[in-house]
Amino acid sequence: MKRIGLTAALMCCVALPALASNEAWEAVKAQLYGERFMLDGDGIIAIDAPYRTPDDARTDLAAQIKAPDGAQLAKVTVVLDENPMPVSAIFDLETPQSGFYFDITMRVNGPTPMHVIAETTDGRLFVSETFVKTSGTGACAAPPGTDPELALASLGEMNIEMAGTLPGVGGGKLENLSARLGRMDVDISHPSHSGMQRDQISLLFIPMRYVENVEIDLDGAGYVDLTGSISLSENPRLGLAVPQSTRSVDVTMTDTNGTVAHLRKDLPGF
Repeated sequence: MKRIGLTAALMCCVALPALASNEAWEAVKAQLYGERFMLDGDGIIAIDAPYRTPDDARTDLAAQIKAPDGAQLAKVTVVLDENPMPVSAIFDLETPQSGFYFDITMRVNGPTPMHVIAETTDGRLFVSETFVKTSGTGACAAPPGTDPELALASLGEMNIEMAGTLPGVGGGKLENLSARLGRMDVDISHPSHSGMQRDQISLLFIPMRYVENVEIDLDGAGYVDLTGSISLSENPRLGLAVPQSTRSVDVTMTDTNGTVAHLRKDLPGF
């Protein structure tokens, strides 16, 4: 598990002052990467995000990444510049990969640039950007969609499904990646309280509690560790690219209250 420093990186971005979009990104970039040079991700990273969110509190955000020839991906970071916790998800690839895909349901608190940063094992950083408009309903402070007590009763329940091949995104070598990998969806039952929501009866703030880490092992070996944030939607769904040869999946979820849940699924092949 590679969480050292990651949660700290997330939390140090929570208290960023309200800044213009470009300034917000520059502040996050400096906190995460210092003076490290960032390369244009064109042809490396293809982001799939809606022009305008149909549901601010649950928006599908996806990206497909193909490492440059001869390189391997080590980490992928998702930044929603204007979210209260802008560093929204970090994927640590325990097994370095030449290609990677994610699709995750997130809160988008307001109109914001979205950055996806891919880091290779040789230390290069590639970045791509898009802009996501919202419907204006807000997300991080929106009331929970389910009764908090009912949500806690099912907290930690998970489901794993294989969803066939990846969608073609980006064309060229990104398109070719889709033919070699399959898609796995992990649904997690969790209220993902942001700390900014109020109980609709008492009007008191509901304490922050979200999915902090998701470890995914394939065929008994470490594959991907996800570090989450309050940007994850209620009952988040995570889609990932996995090798077509995968025969078993182990998922371990840990939330910020220390609750741990585990699920294993054996696959006949897909």
